[in-house]
Amino acid sequence: MTGGHQTLALLLFSGFVAVTLGITTWVSRRRHGSAEEFYAGGRLFSPMENGFAIAGDYMSAASFLGIGGLIALYGYDGLLYVVGFLVAWLVVLFLVAELVRNCGRFTLADVVAARMSERPVRIAAGTSSVTVSVLYLVAQMVGAGSLVALLLGRTSGAAQAWTVIGVGALMVIYVSLGGMRATTWIQIVKAVLLLGGTVALTVLVLVRFHGDFDQLLITAAERSGHGKAFLAPGLKYGGNWTARLDFISLGLALVLGTAGLPHILSRFYTVPTARAARRSTVWSIGLIGGFYLMTIVLGFGAAAVVGPDAVRGSNAAGNTAVPLLALDLGGGVGSTGGTVLFAVVAAVAFATILAVVAGITLASSASVAHDLYASLRRSHGKARSEVAVARFAAVGIGVVAIALGLLARDLNVAFLVGLAFAVAASANLPVLLYSLFWRGFTTRGAVWAVYGGLIPALVLVLLSPVVSGSPVSLFPEVDFQYFPLQNPGIVSIPLGFLAGWLGTVTSDDVADEAKYAETEVRSLTGAGAV
Repeated sequence: MTGGHQTLALLLFSGFVAVTLGITTWVSRRRHGSAEEFYAGGRLFSPMENGFAIAGDYMSAASFLGIGGLIALYGYDGLLYVVGFLVAWLVVLFLVAELVRNCGRFTLADVVAARMSERPVRIAAGTSSVTVSVLYLVAQMVGAGSLVALLLGRTSGAAQAWTVIGVGALMVIYVSLGGMRATTWIQIVKAVLLLGGTVALTVLVLVRFHGDFDQLLITAAERSGHGKAFLAPGLKYGGNWTARLDFISLGLALVLGTAGLPHILSRFYTVPTARAARRSTVWSIGLIGGFYLMTIVLGFGAAAVVGPDAVRGSNAAGNTAVPLLALDLGGGVGSTGGTVLFAVVAAVAFATILAVVAGITLASSASVAHDLYASLRRSHGKARSEVAVARFAAVGIGVVAIALGLLARDLNVAFLVGLAFAVAASANLPVLLYSLFWRGFTTRGAVWAVYGGLIPALVLVLLSPVVSGSPVSLFPEVDFQYFPLQNPGIVSIPLGFLAGWLGTVTSDDVADEAKYAETEVRSLTGAGAV
């Protein structure tokens, strides 16, 4: 890339960082130091504000960079990610949003522990939440590394490493100083920027093809090298039964995983009532739905305008398809329009990564402090010490995410997020739904549900082609691949539900009917909700 690209993109990105650091500093001066302020922003956000923040949390680097790249490389099969990511919100709207807001305070474990023995349940749910969050963070770090390599014209590991470290340092600052209030406003600003940039690119793609979407698809198919097969199922997931099962597994993970993502669940605690939580979800569905419809245009636009070969040449996983599309739409390399548009898109993508990692880090540090630390060490002045622990936890989680992000830098970010969704759907969703809807659910069932989904999901990923046994694996030089699918959801999700049922029916404990009744009334009416 030319010096103009680098300078302008870095200036725009620096501007966003300056604004967000200003927000964080302003909020840090006004904070009260309470757990409610740090974890939930004082529960003062309106449904519209929270809806934008949820959209900002959810529209990650996987959405903006990964899905566009997958569509550009695989056509119809890449588009299937869009369907899974969007349909998942129906599960959140109808089964989770209001009930979680009524039953919990800050984390997933609050909902489950309301009618169980607190300590084992909080340790299990906290462990699972941190695991999911770290996996999700890795995807954002990989996106950051891909972007800076393209921006600076360097493919060296050192350039990507320093970018990942820089993003990690900024997210720790956001979370440590500003807590949920600063993180929410950063996500709102980022959502507006991302939606604005996506609308502009979509309009430019459609103008390039004179508003003829059919011509866009035909051109994309011709340039793909696959012809009509590019617009039909099977290019990525239809080669054999293993690929088809992999697609079913991915679909299950995407549709069911959203309702178990810790950073999404924590957003429902930032509004004052359950009704506000539902209205937040409706706002977010509208924003997210519009965004994903536009990513379809961008993905096929990248295939038609840039071409899959150029996309793959820049980044094998396709993570740079949308920035390359912006460069071409603006007039190409060396043109003023191309430089400006590329710089804007790169800056928006950086902003996307920063905002999402801040939200995920906050949710995972809350799980460490509010669930794990609070369960293992009861002491006076608990709320204040919890917040201090959460700030230290943010640093530790940042270090782990940076290390794993450097290791996985050659994988597609949308694919990496699919793994995080699979773990969330396997470990978090079963215990959440059983706790809310099964009268006889016991503490043993809750613990077994979490570990019965979490451990198989992680083991199957380690034994899958993602880690070893193929040229695109994390460790291509070794082969301990015994599980043929890239996404473990089709096996691990049923195992999570089965383990929860088995733990309950074999338990000597009897479920507390009074606590269930109290939880049921509270979840449905909001009576007694915090």
